[in-house]
Amino acid sequence: MASPAISRSPLQRTATFKNAVAATPSTPFSPASSPLDAFSSDPILSAFLSPDFNPTQFSSSALSSGSAASRIEKLQEGLRLLDTQLRHEVLSRYHDLLHQLSSIKATESSLSSLRSSISSLQSSLRHARSELSDPHRVVSTQTVQLTNLHSTSLLLQNTLRTLRLIQKLRNLVNSQPDASKWDLSKAAQLHCEILTLYNESHLSGIDVVDSDLKWVIEMGSKIREEGMKVLEKGLESLNQPEVGLGLQVFYNMGELRGTVDGLVSEYKQMGVKGVSNALDMKAISGGGGYGGGGPGGVQRHGTPQIGGGAKAREALWQRMSGCMDKLHSIMLAVWHLQRVLSKKRDPFTHVLLLDEVMQEGDPTLTDRVWDALVKSFASQMKSVFTASSFVKEVFTVGYPKLLPMIENLLERISRDTDVKGVPPALTSEGKEQMVAAIGNFETAFLALCLSRLSDLVNSVFPMSSRGNIPSKEHITRIILRIQEEIEAVQLDAHLTLRVLREINKVLLLLAEKAEYLISTGPEARQITGPATPSQLKNFMLCKHLQEVHTRITSMISGMPSVAADVLSPALGTIYGVAGDSVSSLFQAMLDRLESCILQIHDQNFGTLGIDAAMDNNASPYMEELQKSILHFRAEFLSRLLPSSGAISTGAETICTRLVRSMASRILVFFVRHASLVRPLSESGKLRMARDMAELELAVAQNLFPVEQLGPPYRALRAFRPVLFLETSQLGSSPLLQELPPSVILHHLYSRGPDDLQSPLQRNRLTPLQYSLWMDSQGEDQIWKGIKATLDDYAVNIRSRGDKEFSPVYPLMQKIGASLTANE
Repeated sequence: MASPAISRSPLQRTATFKNAVAATPSTPFSPASSPLDAFSSDPILSAFLSPDFNPTQFSSSALSSGSAASRIEKLQEGLRLLDTQLRHEVLSRYHDLLHQLSSIKATESSLSSLRSSISSLQSSLRHARSELSDPHRVVSTQTVQLTNLHSTSLLLQNTLRTLRLIQKLRNLVNSQPDASKWDLSKAAQLHCEILTLYNESHLSGIDVVDSDLKWVIEMGSKIREEGMKVLEKGLESLNQPEVGLGLQVFYNMGELRGTVDGLVSEYKQMGVKGVSNALDMKAISGGGGYGGGGPGGVQRHGTPQIGGGAKAREALWQRMSGCMDKLHSIMLAVWHLQRVLSKKRDPFTHVLLLDEVMQEGDPTLTDRVWDALVKSFASQMKSVFTASSFVKEVFTVGYPKLLPMIENLLERISRDTDVKGVPPALTSEGKEQMVAAIGNFETAFLALCLSRLSDLVNSVFPMSSRGNIPSKEHITRIILRIQEEIEAVQLDAHLTLRVLREINKVLLLLAEKAEYLISTGPEARQITGPATPSQLKNFMLCKHLQEVHTRITSMISGMPSVAADVLSPALGTIYGVAGDSVSSLFQAMLDRLESCILQIHDQNFGTLGIDAAMDNNASPYMEELQKSILHFRAEFLSRLLPSSGAISTGAETICTRLVRSMASRILVFFVRHASLVRPLSESGKLRMARDMAELELAVAQNLFPVEQLGPPYRALRAFRPVLFLETSQLGSSPLLQELPPSVILHHLYSRGPDDLQSPLQRNRLTPLQYSLWMDSQGEDQIWKGIKATLDDYAVNIRSRGDKEFSPVYPLMQKIGASLTANE
């Protein structure tokens, strides 16, 4: 049921706002508090604050709850609360509302005045439009007329100018019946101006101009033709003025870039065609015996007819030579074109012609043409390598001829384009690309070279016959074959080095084969009887390897040092194998001779008496040494050394080196052990001097010229007079400079008292043991052993109370001190 308060109209409520508020000074909620706050906390009224409030759902919920009356009462209370709050808001803002009402009335008055002003303005605009429309129409019409008059005037002016230019061109053409004598540069300029003016001024359709245009176009073709003739003639003869004139003609015609691009393309095609024709096997063979060809006209797996191989090879080389000349002339012409473009400027605009043809960063004309030529050449070479066995064989076998042909082309182009201030036609990278184009043939050639030499070595050293030594003729064949391979490529340094690397492999193979044939064991080392078959085989092998080493070394002696570096590993290996074949024999001979010298300690050199002094016979050990040397010479060395007489003073061979080393060792060994002899009487010194003379004679006659042995021989010659010097004279004798300090020190023991023991005696060593120890030590270490004996001697002297030392003691100390000072 609705209450009486709810049934009043809004106007009635508004009229009673002021009275109601005055009559009820207090309300359930204070005006400061918002009724919405009370609604939000009320479980029933809070539903009305939800944005998705549904009246139907609310009503259904109230009816189904069973307390609809209480809900209605609650809603009425809420309405009253809202009504009270609304009255309060209106009353609190009463004056503001009245002010707003007056502002609305003023606005309505202003709008009314504005409408009147707008109506007046529209009337004025209509009047102005009617006053201005006629003059504007007149001005627009006259403006169009003026524009048409101006366009017609310009058209007439351009027509007259065009006609005058055409007349100038006619006069220039008619002045010389011979087109080659025309002023082509001026004619090209006039032609370009006529066409430019015709197109820019839109003169098409003017009869007087169109009637002459056909003639102008014909003259343009004639000018181009004559300009191209001049340009091509200049490029052919490398005449800069003619090339410059031709370029100026096309620059004046506005066609310079297109013309240059066309020339470059034409030269590319000429080069590609030249390469293709050079390798056209149909043309080479005269068209006979060939069916459909592969790339470049080469018959796959084709070979010339029987009897035509030599002619076909000669024709192929001739065509390749012609191809190289063609490529040379093309590159020279393109470079000359580029050179003139980079120098010539237009006389009026001063524009560099090269800037009209190329932009910054673009490849040069020569690079463009060369890249195309190299790509074509590489493609053709690759094609014939796989498609024609005949061409592959010719270029592989004849690679030493093919490579110089290419390098000569590169050298000619570089030489002919080497002009100061102008970039050359070829870069180093471009040259490398051209050489790389025939890389397949180089690889095949090197493989063929290695195969030829390896097959020859394998045939000379067959695995099936291990015991057979190749003959001298076989070794000579190998050497000559190697020489032929080197001579075939010696004109090209880089190819020579590559061939030498293959020869190095072959020499290593030869050394390996030879090493496999070396005989070892007791038979190869025996020295008591005649030479055994095994030793003779080793001798022959050594001489063969020595011959190879000597001849190959001689071949490369005139080459750069890098050639020797390439073959050094193989030559060193051959030298080592040759030495290994006889080194065991030489070591056995040396051991035998040293054992003979060691017998010097079994001789009695302390004997006194006139009989011993007058005995002119050599000591038994020396006689045995001489017999051994004679036997070695007769049975072994005579087969190894260059001649039966004196050894050549020329290049040292492997055997002469071994003999020289053995002779030097014998002299050093003898002097060492002669210095160790103790006691040594005056007659013993004479006997030892005779032994030295016999030794020198035996070595000189049967082993090696002693004068060429150097320090060992000088030591032997110096030791003989030292034996007879007084002890007091030894310290100042210049002979000491020729002898090792250890020899002098050891010899002085023979002049000292018995209680001055030598290191040999002090350490209870045999002469052989002491000698082996000395071989492994330096002079400073030997002196330390000698000094220990001197210290023991000094202790013994002092313990006995003696005040004098043997004269050799201070001398030995002095010599030892000099060794210490030199450290």
